[in-house]
Amino acid sequence: MSTPLTTAARATGAWADGDRTPLNDNERFKLEDDGLNVRQRIETIFSREGFGSIPVDDLRGRMRWWGLYTQRRPGIDGGQTAKLSADELDDSYFMLRIRSDGGALSEVQLRTIAGISTEFARDTADISDRQNIQLHWIRVEDVPEIWRRIEAVGLNSAQACGDVPRVILGSPVAGIDVHEIIDGTPAIHEILDRYLLSPEFSNLPRKFKTAVSGSPSLDVAHEANDVSFVGVVHPEHGPGFDVWVGGGLSTNPIFAQRLGAWVPIEDVPAVWAGVVGIFRDYGYRRLRNRARLKFLVSDWGAERFREVLETEYLGRRLLDGPAPVEDPERRRDHLGVHPQVDGRFWVGVAPIGGRVSGTTLTAVADLAARHGSGRVRLTAHQKLLVLDVPEAEVATLVVELDALGLPANASEWRRGVLACTGIEFCKLALVETKARARSAVEELERRIPDLDAPVTIHVNGCPNSCARFQVADIGLKGLVMTGASGETVEGFQVHLGGALGGNARLARKTRALRVEADDLVDYVEHVVTRFRTDQAPGESFAEWAHRADEEALR
Repeated sequence: MSTPLTTAARATGAWADGDRTPLNDNERFKLEDDGLNVRQRIETIFSREGFGSIPVDDLRGRMRWWGLYTQRRPGIDGGQTAKLSADELDDSYFMLRIRSDGGALSEVQLRTIAGISTEFARDTADISDRQNIQLHWIRVEDVPEIWRRIEAVGLNSAQACGDVPRVILGSPVAGIDVHEIIDGTPAIHEILDRYLLSPEFSNLPRKFKTAVSGSPSLDVAHEANDVSFVGVVHPEHGPGFDVWVGGGLSTNPIFAQRLGAWVPIEDVPAVWAGVVGIFRDYGYRRLRNRARLKFLVSDWGAERFREVLETEYLGRRLLDGPAPVEDPERRRDHLGVHPQVDGRFWVGVAPIGGRVSGTTLTAVADLAARHGSGRVRLTAHQKLLVLDVPEAEVATLVVELDALGLPANASEWRRGVLACTGIEFCKLALVETKARARSAVEELERRIPDLDAPVTIHVNGCPNSCARFQVADIGLKGLVMTGASGETVEGFQVHLGGALGGNARLARKTRALRVEADDLVDYVEHVVTRFRTDQAPGESFAEWAHRADEEALR
């Protein structure tokens, strides 16, 4: 007989309180049928009978478990996003997210994705800030063949979306960086081998994001993940990982907290499973907007979370350990030409806002094979790296990548921009992002060609922070606003001075600081010019933005 629920238990819907009664539609459809089971229906029914054969719980629910989201119907402006029903917003095409855990792709994998893009996805391809590649215009009829092709080369779309552990972020220079503390790749592979597609973790309260990196550049945004393992050196036990839990941005941005625990690489999978287990059992399932792990960690605190992890899930104490220390001389996007541990080089390039294409990716695969080993990596900052390049090949490769619109010697403007999917495909978006980011970068390169300090600009189409706007120097949250002439126009709420790393802080939101989309470049030019005028020696844009008076920011 289950223990009667308290009022607090009813408020959270945590399974650990003894009652699994679904408290909302999402919890209902997950209990009725595991999201992983939809694959069989996609292969045997939906792909044969077409889009109209897909029931709603599969269409907008379980298909996410296999990396499929319906995309936005073309021609619907941002002012209609909150007014129209899901049926009215849905197009009959899908976004497909292909996993690349740790951002690692071989030549044949990249070539396969590129071929799918050109054949099935109207040549679309976007590098996300989760180290995935996203394709659009996917028909359900083509999904089984796409799966066959990617799985034949060791890729998949399993659990790329949904209330499950998502793709695992890893350092894009794992195993090759001369400054690396520890290579986290074996831990990532072990987690995937043990737990990917496991029914043990296929029904979580919400999505669960993981990062594992041994880079001193802190290159995986560990502050914004549900669990992160960050490379550190224990004074007695050597290289291992510092554990962080409960990070996430979206509409309620919260930085992760350190548990103060040091974990050797062989223990990372077990600790990871313990953290996910806590989330599964104690996570808040009643309200979707309170269901991320960050709310549980905020309520419990790091000390209690660690205690529950150790006593209920691991059965042992974890060792205390040191906090990570950022190397201020190293940029976390890994752009440019850098030496590897084996004497070869990697070349990092910057597609604007992660927007590429199947045609471009095919060309990159050709270059990676011709000048390197064929290996490429995707970064958590929408960049792309070509690995294993002999010194004699570097200069030629840089020129040829630049000709594709992928510069290694990118301007600070181009280097610092991130952009989410935006209104072009996303049903939640209010404004256009990718094209806006490109045009802004190109115009700012013309107006201020000599910018010599990092200034990041993150362009987000809605409040959900897929482009991490709260931790950018200039964070832009899309909205619909009344323009100067009284008409409804696309615009942005401006957030200033966000940062990750050693001086992590959320951006400053100045009251009523909104900019019409058509005036965006003028505003950025103004605020960056003011920063360059007022900047103290060695002062970053984020530091200046937090000390500047509001008038200087307008």
